[in-house]
Amino acid sequence: MPNLKEVRNRIASVNSTQQITSAMKMVSASKLKRAQDAVMQMRPFTEKLKEIMDNLILSVGTKGSVYATDRPVEKVMIIVITSNRGLCGGFNAYVVKAANQLIREKYEEQAKKGNVSILAVGKKGNDAFRKTSYKIDTHNELWDGLTYDKAANVAAEVLKKFADGEVDRVEVVYNRFKNAATQIITTEQVLPFKAEVAKPTKQAEKKGMKPDYIFEPSEEKILEDIIPYAMKVRFYGSLLDSNAAEHGARMTAMHKATDNAKDLLKALRLSYNKARQAAITKEILEIVGGAEAINN
Repeated sequence: MPNLKEVRNRIASVNSTQQITSAMKMVSASKLKRAQDAVMQMRPFTEKLKEIMDNLILSVGTKGSVYATDRPVEKVMIIVITSNRGLCGGFNAYVVKAANQLIREKYEEQAKKGNVSILAVGKKGNDAFRKTSYKIDTHNELWDGLTYDKAANVAAEVLKKFADGEVDRVEVVYNRFKNAATQIITTEQVLPFKAEVAKPTKQAEKKGMKPDYIFEPSEEKILEDIIPYAMKVRFYGSLLDSNAAEHGARMTAMHKATDNAKDLLKALRLSYNKARQAAITKEILEIVGGAEAINN
């Protein structure tokens, strides 16, 4: 039977932990609402931008763009988006696992030659890859007030490295936000840009028509400007998704931790009552035994 004082101390400790996890759950729920609104406001813009790019590519293609040049893959950059803080379940572990799996399956030869670099957004990703042989560049400051300008500056560095031939392939691994309880591990190739040509309407297909637009300035100039811009918007959208997914994962983890604390408190109080009752019974038996001894 456990000591009464030990059980009492543990009940107090679990009770304090429950209050902390409950408060963290409420804070994450509040932050999740703002992060989710940012994601929902961003998606219509990215969808419209994609529609514009599809129409442009359907008309002129992507030939001549340095960011769409598919060259032999010698040097690879993996952008790993994690969080700066923990207590969010397997949120960060799943991203790191997916990044390692991507390297093993697609870029094992490049990794053996030391040609794989990691751009870690978040301290957890940096800590996971710090002791590996990969070249690491960190941008943890992006989470200190996430804005498009900060994301665009980092994306511009990546675009410059690709244009200069320092990297031949860029992929991003992050948690895509679905809802508060579900995050989807997503791996996307960012560079070279892959064109997803839009299909013409059924009416246009029947008549054999092809969309024809008047571009000002030239199509090549617009394409050269819009692809980097689209990459920056895409990177910023990935950060917004990851931010919302982090708060959702933390809220879910803290909710489960609070429920577990409730169950543990229930078990501890039952154990405490049993130990207390056993101590009372023991004292009664000692008193009865002492009284019998005096009478005899």
